[in-house]
Amino acid sequence: MTIDKVFVPPIKIQGIKTKIVPFIKENLLLAQDSMWIEPFMGSGVVGFNVAPKNAVFADINPHIIEFYNQIKSGQITSYIIRQFLEEAGSKLAQKDGLYYYEVRERFNQNHNPLDFLFLNRSCFNGMIRFNKKLAFNVPYGHKPQRFSKAYITKITNQVTHIEELFRYNNWSFICQSFEETIKLANEKAFIYCDPPYIGRHVDYYDSWDVQSEMDLCKVLVSSNARFMLSTWDHNDYRKNDFIDIIWNFCSKLTKDHFYFVGAKELNRKAITEALLTNYVIDQSHRPKLVRENKQLEILFS
Repeated sequence: MTIDKVFVPPIKIQGIKTKIVPFIKENLLLAQDSMWIEPFMGSGVVGFNVAPKNAVFADINPHIIEFYNQIKSGQITSYIIRQFLEEAGSKLAQKDGLYYYEVRERFNQNHNPLDFLFLNRSCFNGMIRFNKKLAFNVPYGHKPQRFSKAYITKITNQVTHIEELFRYNNWSFICQSFEETIKLANEKAFIYCDPPYIGRHVDYYDSWDVQSEMDLCKVLVSSNARFMLSTWDHNDYRKNDFIDIIWNFCSKLTKDHFYFVGAKELNRKAITEALLTNYVIDQSHRPKLVRENKQLEILFS
C-alpha cells in the first residue's frame, strides 16, 4: 500500500492519529473489495487516508456524523463553509469571546453543523466535550483573529477533499454504538477501532471503562473479521496493563512518538502507541492471518 501525504480532516479531535497514519496504513490487511468498518470514527483521519471503496463510519457523537452526512448530501459544501467562516470569523474578530459564547449557546439549542465546525476550530485546544445534558461546554480558545484568510482556505480545502472522496467511494455515516456497528461486519470486512483510552478524561459521548474494553474485545472476536485496534502501550510513567489482561491473544506492533500539551516545547511528551491485530506482520511486512476466531472464543466461553 502506497504511503502518501497524510490528509487532515476538517473536524479536530484530541488524540487524532495523524502522526501515525502511515504506520497504520503499512500494517493493514485490507483487500480491495473489503468493507472498511470504523466503529469509533472520531476525526475520521485513518479511514479518510486509507480511502477504501466501501466503508461504514460510525460514532456515538451525533454532531460528527451529521456534519459528514450533510457534506455527503450536498447540504454543506466547501463554498458554504467558506462563506460561513468568513462571516463568523469577522464577528469573532469584532466581538471576541462574546461571539464565541453566543455561537455556543445557539449550537446547544439548534445543533447546526456549521456552528459545530466553528466551535471546534475556535474553542480551547480543539476539544470536543459535552456535559451530562448533552451541551457543548468547552471554553473559548482566546484567539479572536483565528479565522484568517489562509486558515479559512485551509479548512475549505479539507472539505473539498472530503467531497472528492465521497464522489468516488461508497461510504455511510451512522450514529450508533460500537456493538451495533461491528455486527455489520462479515468475514471479508476489516474493522479498525480507536476507542477512548481507559483512564483518560471522558465526557458523555466517549465514556469508557474496563467493562467497555472487555465488551469490545468480545464483539470483535465474535465478528470473524480481521481487525486492528489502536491503543497506548506505555509512557514515561506507566504502562497499559489491559493489553496483557484483555488483548493478550493479539499481535502487537508499537511506535514511539511525541504529543504536545499546550504549545511549548517543554510540554512535549513521549508515548508509545500500540496496534493490536488478530493477524501478524512478518519481517517483510506482509500481513498474514494466523488465528482462527474459534480459538479466540475460548476466552469468552
